[in-house]
Amino acid sequence: MSQKLRRVAILFSGGPAPAANAVISACAASFSRSGIQVVGVMNGYRHLMEFAPGNPMVENRDYIILNQQRLKRTRNQRGIIIGTARANPGKLISSPADLDNPEKTAPMKTVYEALCSLDCDALVSIGGDDTLKTANKFKLYQDHLPEGSRKLPVVHIPKTIDNDYNGIDFTFGYFTAVDVLAGEIRNLVADAEAGEAYFVCETMGRSAGWLAYGAAIAGEASLVLSVEDIVGDLAAEEETTNPKTGQVGKRKIMNIDNVVKKIVKTMRVREERDGKAFGVVVLAEGLAEFMPSKQLEGIARDDHGHISVAAVDLGKQFAKLVAAEFKAQTKHSRKVTGVQLGYECRCAPPNAFDVMLGSQLGVGAYRAIAEQGLNGVMISIVGQLDLRYVPFEELVDPATLVTVVRYIEQNSDFQKLARFLETHIP
Repeated sequence: MSQKLRRVAILFSGGPAPAANAVISACAASFSRSGIQVVGVMNGYRHLMEFAPGNPMVENRDYIILNQQRLKRTRNQRGIIIGTARANPGKLISSPADLDNPEKTAPMKTVYEALCSLDCDALVSIGGDDTLKTANKFKLYQDHLPEGSRKLPVVHIPKTIDNDYNGIDFTFGYFTAVDVLAGEIRNLVADAEAGEAYFVCETMGRSAGWLAYGAAIAGEASLVLSVEDIVGDLAAEEETTNPKTGQVGKRKIMNIDNVVKKIVKTMRVREERDGKAFGVVVLAEGLAEFMPSKQLEGIARDDHGHISVAAVDLGKQFAKLVAAEFKAQTKHSRKVTGVQLGYECRCAPPNAFDVMLGSQLGVGAYRAIAEQGLNGVMISIVGQLDLRYVPFEELVDPATLVTVVRYIEQNSDFQKLARFLETHIP
């Protein structure tokens, strides 16, 4: 297979993650060692989607050649040497039937033609679950091309500091991100103790609580809450109306009053039983999606349909509510400050484990394409960095072309660990 490959493209899409360059560097070096040239596509799919016969791809603007000289000592380098973006050529494709619609597949056609113009023989995609969906759609788009058309095998490397990926135990960058956020939380714990105050920290983790839980455990927070915790009396429902069909339905939301009361109960137990009039509460940013609709009006959404959770500013909203409830219950004030954490960790220097994990994933992409001739697989790791190749069909719903988020399982040992280490409430 390696003898048939002449040129391979690598792109990175979505938010940054520590050890991104370990993945890119190890992957590119593996191909280069076998005499296969590597094109580093700049800024995700953005420049590929801008391609046209009159607007060809330009080296050092739209792409770079990842040769050994350029890759020198990059595995531990922070940032992303080929940049990133959130451009989504599969945005209009929401079902298999759309693959036969020329208008909906037009952006994907542009990407395909751009890669062909670069004379690439395969694509390595690095990114989150949305990028996995795009990689799968790119494969399916090519499956629908006329017989005899040029086909570019595509493999995907999972990336997210949120660690909410099916098909792999831990994603590269997760542990570095936890390290950085835990360090920030420990600093805030010391600050809170000095001033007998509280911080409500909103951490990254859009869909699941892995990052919030990890940071809270390692940072010795007083309490952590994520989307998995919105059950029982912390959950509620609101009526919704589909704007297109007019159909009425139900939407799960937070019972904000009960969430606030749970936080205040933690504060009171710490103060009245343990003599600790300070602490840090961690909230996963994904809780913003569970806010009542009226509080999300005017919040922008990206190409993948996600709200701009940073604009909701969950930490500050809850800080005000918690301070008011604490005063109502105790008749005295306690300073509560809302803080957003997350961007600090995305381009932090990667720790050793993430460099090893990222490097193996990068090498895995080479092995999948060049050694095993695979197409449409996600590179995964099990055990002691043993490579595994997971077909897209096992990760993406074939009817909706949507991936499934991996949540923290209720009553799992990981969830129990967080509950055990936070302030105990009988």
